[in-house]
Amino acid sequence: MNGQQITERLASKGIRPTANRILVYDALARQESPQSLKNMENLLLSMDKSSIFRVLTLFLKHDVVHAFEDGRGVMNYELCNEHGECHHHDNHVHFYCEVCGRSFCMENVPVPVFALPPGFCQHSASFVIKGECPNCKAKKNKTTL
Repeated sequence: MNGQQITERLASKGIRPTANRILVYDALARQESPQSLKNMENLLLSMDKSSIFRVLTLFLKHDVVHAFEDGRGVMNYELCNEHGECHHHDNHVHFYCEVCGRSFCMENVPVPVFALPPGFCQHSASFVIKGECPNCKAKKNKTTL
């Protein structure tokens, strides 16, 4: 995704595209999996932690990103795929590898729909499965042979 596309995407979400916002968006777009604030710090060495956090907080407020807690108390961020206002149609399960510490989107495993009691209105849902990713499982099997 180029700078113009990022600028247009941010504008469609009601966000003025600044240099820091473009950098954070671009860093997330280049990753294959959700990223923690610590990972974002390592990706964006030119930005300090508080600047990255402010951008992520703004992105969360405007549905540019979705966030989920990975089971360790650490928030992970991933780009929202919807243009404009988000209706949370892209909810999906996340997997946290307890060995390597990476989080994965399970795009083909949707979050179940629950029949809530009258008066309750769901805005989002988050499911995290913990275990071992295929790479860590394969490494473990090689060392036990």
